[in-house]
Amino acid sequence: MRAALARPAEGVHRHDVPLRPAAVAMAWLGVGMPHEALAVPGVALGPHDVLIAVEMSTICGSDIHTVQGRRHAPAPLVLGHESVGRIIAIGDEGARSVEGAELHIGDRVVWSVTVSCGHCDRCVAGLTQKCRTLAKYGHARIEPRWELTGGFAGHVHLREGTAIVRVPEALPAAALAPVSCATATAWAGIARGAALRGRSRPDPSPTASEAAVLACERVLVLGAGLVGLTAAVIAAELGAQVRIADPDPARRAFAERFGLTALEPEDAAEEGFDLVVEASGHAVGAALDAVDVGGAVVLLGSVFPADPVPLDAERIVRGLVSVAGVHNYTGSELQAAAAFMGGRGRAYPFADAVGAVHPLAAVDAALVEAAAPGAPLRVGLTPR
Repeated sequence: MRAALARPAEGVHRHDVPLRPAAVAMAWLGVGMPHEALAVPGVALGPHDVLIAVEMSTICGSDIHTVQGRRHAPAPLVLGHESVGRIIAIGDEGARSVEGAELHIGDRVVWSVTVSCGHCDRCVAGLTQKCRTLAKYGHARIEPRWELTGGFAGHVHLREGTAIVRVPEALPAAALAPVSCATATAWAGIARGAALRGRSRPDPSPTASEAAVLACERVLVLGAGLVGLTAAVIAAELGAQVRIADPDPARRAFAERFGLTALEPEDAAEEGFDLVVEASGHAVGAALDAVDVGGAVVLLGSVFPADPVPLDAERIVRGLVSVAGVHNYTGSELQAAAAFMGGRGRAYPFADAVGAVHPLAAVDAALVEAAAPGAPLRVGLTPR
């Protein structure tokens, strides 16, 4: 789906921030074309905008699909929406984090993939990730006064309406960069599944007494990519009996490093599950087959064009099955995901999911590596 770009408002006072040396962004020009370095000598911050110096970005599957021409994207643009960085400038009227705390220069933060208006009918209804005037980092065309639009750059210009969350200094960048996509999406999916199962909303704080949130629930996660792996870990931490399935033996082996029981997909369908999370985009039919009577299916992976999925409506109706789709996340879900990674998630080797880190100038080679068979779950980019 093409993101509708909401341009910065005209007539708004802006704070000019010169950058010496100039910020460098790697501009994607179109399918089959190499990235080109774009020098940005300064930015004009709106009253509540924030300028970030990027510490690390990671390559998500949607970045790969854009470069391959499998999803529409308006060129030129700066790819990248999984990043962690540090605030180096703030608009004249200040900025606040999701929890309402004032942000300061020097804060280490992650931020949402979306920019939302906060007052349209969808935002008011809590669907901020589907705002009527939505803009998306790493997906929006470069525009005047908003050139630093994605994470494959030395700096990112965060506009008002972006959910910003402070993160711990002690956590490695490789664990934090994916929080703004993979981790937050996984959290949103498990939270939605818990709601469909009539369970309480999970609390990510490390001291929360919430083992009963998914206690006794039988959960199957289809797909051991980073979203699926993270969803499985979150479900296990919430007390569920979790299985994760993937046809790739290397991914199953990596999942076992997280203490998960990893299966081949055909072995996972032998028992009925209370909650099935489809995180691969290729196993919707298997997800519907694996759910038990009265169970729930949450679809996370079907975000790219794929073959039609046969739907056995009678199976869903007679089985009293609930089916929900989750795409992106809200600011509160990003906050919860960051809290999880800084709390219970510390016990897991999430940083090891980033198999290699390349300099920003090598973005084309990094994308090739990330798309290759047997690639690590994430490949990183750093401007330093």
